[in-house]
Amino acid sequence: MKINTIIKYSFFTAISFLSLTSCGDDFLDRKPLGIATEGEAGIGGAEAKIFGLYSQLRTEGGVTDWTRHWFQSIRSDDAMKGSIPADASAMGNIMDNFQYSKTEGTAVANWNGHYKLIFACNSVIADIEAIQNPDAATLINLGEAKAMRAFAYFDLRRDYGEIPIITKKVVNPQDEIKAKSSVAEVDVQIKNDLQFAASVLPADWSSQKGRATRGMAYSYLAKLALYQKSWGEALGFAETVINSGIYSLYPSYSTLFTDQGDNKSESIWEVQFARINKVNYSNNYWESQGVRGSGTWDLGWGFNVPTMNLINAYEPGDIRKGATILASGGAEGVPSTLSSIQPYWNKKAYTDPARRAQEGENKNHWTNIKLMRYADVILIAAESANEMGNTVKAITYLNLIRTRAGLSNTTATTQAQIRDAIKQERRVEFAMEGERFYDLVRWGDAVNVLGILGYQDRNKYFPIPQTAIDKAQGVLIQNPNY
Repeated sequence: MKINTIIKYSFFTAISFLSLTSCGDDFLDRKPLGIATEGEAGIGGAEAKIFGLYSQLRTEGGVTDWTRHWFQSIRSDDAMKGSIPADASAMGNIMDNFQYSKTEGTAVANWNGHYKLIFACNSVIADIEAIQNPDAATLINLGEAKAMRAFAYFDLRRDYGEIPIITKKVVNPQDEIKAKSSVAEVDVQIKNDLQFAASVLPADWSSQKGRATRGMAYSYLAKLALYQKSWGEALGFAETVINSGIYSLYPSYSTLFTDQGDNKSESIWEVQFARINKVNYSNNYWESQGVRGSGTWDLGWGFNVPTMNLINAYEPGDIRKGATILASGGAEGVPSTLSSIQPYWNKKAYTDPARRAQEGENKNHWTNIKLMRYADVILIAAESANEMGNTVKAITYLNLIRTRAGLSNTTATTQAQIRDAIKQERRVEFAMEGERFYDLVRWGDAVNVLGILGYQDRNKYFPIPQTAIDKAQGVLIQNPNY
């Protein structure tokens, strides 16, 4: 990797600088979640501890580190490794060709990063639950911690299937050792955390965007129910979000993935990256996907690039194609001196080259990571309604997505046709965002679509890292067929 040209920012790197910087009226000049002021940290209360949890969402080795697109996007037919052949060559075989590894560092980091967040949530939850007669604000903090724990377990559930459920505060290494629980048991844990969160979290945060909300909790409840094929629950939770009136599709899909699209009406949950004095400090999630060049601004690593299969999947006139696919040689404002032969790049990881060039290679202009969008909730509602036989409602929701994309209403009328139409919309709506692989698995389509690349049924779950197996001394059992 281009280590000598890339500065990876984390919460701990930026905190000393940020604490000296005054905040303006513009939200983009405010401190990000995860950075407590001296006064907040001195209180030692739940609020400061919650900020610490948010910081883990974006630190190197955290749950939104660059490991995320290896697991969530490159395993699908939408994306491939990219970069140059010699850069992370092992990961090409592991993710593109489903030669999963129990020891490769990225795979280990994915497991460790999620459990690190879970253990931090457990600690905060234990501390809050020890408070006698907590006030409403403290209960909100408890809801935030449980929502983030549920988010981490949902990721792990999709990547590994059966996993250890650890909900107690980790005091010594032995507390981390536990046998796997079934997927059904993991789902119960996730649901319980989210339902509590939904009962105490506010509908919105007027100024502190990025904090967990009631809508975030209900959205993940809807998504969990979708994976369980509990169609009635999925529709009910999704329509709770829809009927709240808080969210709407952002009119311009083409700017949704620029900094102009951060924290807009479609945002249900985003990982916030601070812009202090107009400079955006991020971890390497976006930079690892940026255009790989050797000029002033184009200093990405070049990973997670779109496949021709994805490029050819768009209908004529679909504006999402131009907002997702960045072509080498295209006119995007500032020329790039490419150091990779990739013909296409992930435009959702694109940064304004003029602004990036102004700040230099050590200062990024990447955007927030959109973990949950309102479009997902709408398509969850559409899919659930269709599976329940309510094709009229399904078509109504489906057409909301198509209209925003500049397309005419769907011509699908039967349940089977609508099912296929929803699959198509999910693919192009969330292209390069990490949904495709998991959708193929839950639909039962993964073998048919990915089999040509070496996918087998066992590949729906990754093997548990060997370090975790060894540490557990026989308590934690490896996933089948690994």
